[in-house]
Amino acid sequence: MTPDPWKRLPRDFYLQGTVEAARDLLGRYLVRQTPQGLLACRITETEAYCGPEDAACHSYQRKAPKGRTNVMYEAGGLAYVYLIYGMHCCFNVVTRPKGEPEAVLIRSAQPLLGLPQMAENRRMDPEKYKEQALLTGPGKLCQGLAITRELYGEPLWGETLWLTAGEPVPEDRVAATPRINVDYAGGAAGYPWRFVERDSRFLSVKYKG
Repeated sequence: MTPDPWKRLPRDFYLQGTVEAARDLLGRYLVRQTPQGLLACRITETEAYCGPEDAACHSYQRKAPKGRTNVMYEAGGLAYVYLIYGMHCCFNVVTRPKGEPEAVLIRSAQPLLGLPQMAENRRMDPEKYKEQALLTGPGKLCQGLAITRELYGEPLWGETLWLTAGEPVPEDRVAATPRINVDYAGGAAGYPWRFVERDSRFLSVKYKG
């Protein structure tokens, strides 16, 4: 029997290693229920952030919750949504068991359902938008899917925001690269913890091989 791509991921999916989860999230569907209708996309690009030992992670050198990182210390499967540059939201999937503050940033996705509404959310003309431009970047993805800080801590198996089995990406179509815009992290900036579907048109930064 062919697996149902719209079946929600089990809760234990989110407890695996964060690097493994970042790779495993490629091809999964991210679904958002809004008052205007259902929006859905297929994840094409992720980044792993691996806790207090990772200088690029928000929980770096922190042994206890503080401020916006509180949700990272909960058991995996919750939404970690934060603001950058004072204007753009970023959506992360909390991973690992309770007390291990790690997460996966969803950087880019391929739109599947509700494209005209995504375009309106992005303040684009819903009749003239370019599909490739809708969700190719973490800020664009949140704006297109109407993901705001109101969804901070939202369980990813509920009725507002959830992840499904989707279409997992075969290993030979996955590439690992250093993460983007983390030059401040010293040696951690070079960790190959960004994962992309190598032949996808829907990436925030084109994969050059």
